[in-house]
Amino acid sequence: MFTDSVRLKLSAGKGGNGVIAWRREKYIPKGGPYGGNGGSGGCVIIKSDPQVYSLDQFRNKRLIHAENGGCGGTNNRQGKNGKDLVLKVPCGTLIHDSKTGGLLYDLTEPGEEFHLCQGGKGGKGNTFFKTPTNQAPAKCTPGHPGDVKSIEMELKLLADVGFMGFPNAGKSTLLSKLAAIEVKTGAYPFTTLKPNLSYMEFDDFSRIYLADIPGIIPDAHNNRGLGLSFLKHVERSSTLIYLIDISGEEGRDPFEDFLTLRKEGEEYSADILKKPFLVALNKVDKGNEEHLEAFKKKYPFPKDTLFEISALEEKGLQPFIGKIRSLAQANGKKYR
Repeated sequence: MFTDSVRLKLSAGKGGNGVIAWRREKYIPKGGPYGGNGGSGGCVIIKSDPQVYSLDQFRNKRLIHAENGGCGGTNNRQGKNGKDLVLKVPCGTLIHDSKTGGLLYDLTEPGEEFHLCQGGKGGKGNTFFKTPTNQAPAKCTPGHPGDVKSIEMELKLLADVGFMGFPNAGKSTLLSKLAAIEVKTGAYPFTTLKPNLSYMEFDDFSRIYLADIPGIIPDAHNNRGLGLSFLKHVERSSTLIYLIDISGEEGRDPFEDFLTLRKEGEEYSADILKKPFLVALNKVDKGNEEHLEAFKKKYPFPKDTLFEISALEEKGLQPFIGKIRSLAQANGKKYR
């Protein structure tokens, strides 16, 4: 189960109560006030962690509470401070206010922290109220409640390269060849039902992160098919790869597929068309020269953005990988 959107009610810890106590010791007949202050409640902190890939841990949770502060004690003892609650989320998580819809924070870098709910302050014990004119105050205060916020967390994957293609175009097969990971593949549409995120590592140990999303179909921007659930995951990719099934086995025109993918991306967000892109004409091993030549004649963009490959048989992948690397590293986070 891949979870990329959750609603939560977060509550920081309540401050501990102050107490009324008196010092009663032999030979100290006027002991005076001896009650300590309460401890502060724990805060709720959101932190981005590159080792977390989805919001699955919050899928069955609705209310999350930080630890309360401890009450003060006799002997002027301070109550224990509540432990902060750190919620680890993937990089690319947006925090929205559920009531207003406003964006509170956008966690894009590893290790970023956002204090979402402040813990309540502890109450004061009667020692705090001692003054020269009031030597024996019989007064204390309760702890303050912590902040409570209702939020929506939305994940938009941060990848250097995002794949776009129709169902069964070979995106998952290509990802498995580029990143050397096991990805479910099958000869039927919508084999991929959740995004796959991986990376390519090069000789200098630099990495390029890749995001493969489920297939796009016409009217995906109107939430048809898997539509809006996953279109957002290419929104932050710095480079796009349009993967086209050039074999024509599905009975569609490959160039019309390309135009449809561009249109669906534009309808979802006009910024998608501003991103640098490559077009991979996949399944050239099927040998449909007619579709291949027709696509090249109609293709209106520079020819160096067009690559003929076979992901299954690993044909044409080396020059393609070189171009992916140069584009992704040149653009970085510029288009996110």
